Amino acid sequence: LIYNPKTKKVIAINALGVAPTGATAEYYKGKGYKYPPEFGPLAAITPGTAGGLMTMLAEYGTMSLKDVLAPAMQMAEGYPIEAQTANSIERGKAEIKKWSYSAKVFLTHAGEKREAPNAGEIFVQKDLLATLQKLVESEQQALKKGKNRKEAIYAAYDRFYKGDIAKEFDRG
Repeated sequence: LIYNPKTKKVIAINALGVAPTGATAEYYKGKGYKYPPEFGPLAAITPGTAGGLMTMLAEYGTMSLKDVLAPAMQMAEGYPIEAQTANSIERGKAEIKKWSYSAKVFLTHAGEKREAPNAGEIFVQKDLLATLQKLVESEQQALKKGKNRKEAIYAAYDRFYKGDIAKEFDRG
């Protein structure tokens, strides 16, 4: 939700994401499911939050994507993980272990009694950082080519949904 002080109206952007075209009731029933699964690749939707945030920024914001993403990029480089999150990861480790990539990211002490990060431990998300860097790179390249702020943000949007980032989601 965005409040526009000029028009004194609230604007809503739906950034939920969408299910793949093939995610029909018949598809899931054919796979032996009564309902779509809660976890895993068959539960996945196209990520909508990134697109929603970039749309909000492009259409209603004033800052660059680079400036907006800077704090998230700093955290992805590593931050002291809070106890609540670390303990939640530990409690959910059986489910996390079903997905090798998730286990690699979240179970930083694989094979030990406690496999999740400890509270206060520096938690690093290298792949998230690389993705955010790609978005900023796309924005900066567009600006260098003479695009305006809005067009440059949409260049990052396109890379996320149509470029190499999208291809990596599809591969995964």
